[in-house]
Amino acid sequence: MQARSALFDLYGDHLRPRGGRAPVAALVKLLAPLGIAPPAVRTAVSRMVRQGWLEPLRLVSGPGYSITPKAARRLDEAAARIYRTGRVTWDGRFDLLVLEAPGSRRDRQRLASNLSFLGYGTLDEQTWVATRPADDVDLLLAESGIRFERFTAAHHSGTPGAMGVVRRAWNLAEIGRAYEQFVADQRPLLAAVTVRSSDEEAYATRFRLVHAWRTFLFRDPQLPPALLPERWPGTAAASFFDRHAARLRPAADRYVEQCLDAGNRLVRQKGR
Repeated sequence: MQARSALFDLYGDHLRPRGGRAPVAALVKLLAPLGIAPPAVRTAVSRMVRQGWLEPLRLVSGPGYSITPKAARRLDEAAARIYRTGRVTWDGRFDLLVLEAPGSRRDRQRLASNLSFLGYGTLDEQTWVATRPADDVDLLLAESGIRFERFTAAHHSGTPGAMGVVRRAWNLAEIGRAYEQFVADQRPLLAAVTVRSSDEEAYATRFRLVHAWRTFLFRDPQLPPALLPERWPGTAAASFFDRHAARLRPAADRYVEQCLDAGNRLVRQKGR
């Protein structure tokens, strides 16, 4: 698990509901159970500041970092997709992008990752398609300095034709197998956490569960049911995730509060 990716998970799943800020000492403590060393945390934080995801601030308990408005939008969108708080609907139309591809390979990879996160699949190197328009796509492409054209399109063959487009843009068989593998990998780890487990152990196991589930934000565009195969493995995987994420949430929350309170207790003791 990379420190930068873990920080996104930490802010999105635990710190965003608590104001989106935390002292550096708490960030280090909260990522320690994941095997992430303090220097890696600080390096990742600095990188996220440069990229506009975090901003430094001074807290009562010492130096800390808060999410930026840009990060808040991204984290809120990710949370809605992770916990599926919004209903997936479709009006029969695609959002179609025709891009002037970036020159460098690194820029192309970054663009592809960002578009995939927003729910777009690729028909060829320059043409991307989604079953619903993403609010941030114009801003993303403008910030990238990429020339593009954007269309709304409906397939003349209706749903059967649309399903053909979907199968060109995404490898649904591969995504389905990834969901099945996710459940197989996580099941024994989650079974090891019981009511006798410590809050730290429950927190770390749940963190890894959410981290693994979050990768599907870049793989699965969460297509409307009408365009999915029958007995879609993602449905069973989502139920599995929901059940265990909810089961471990109370213990994980207690551990987060303990880590956040530790710095405040230290400040109060010094002030006596």
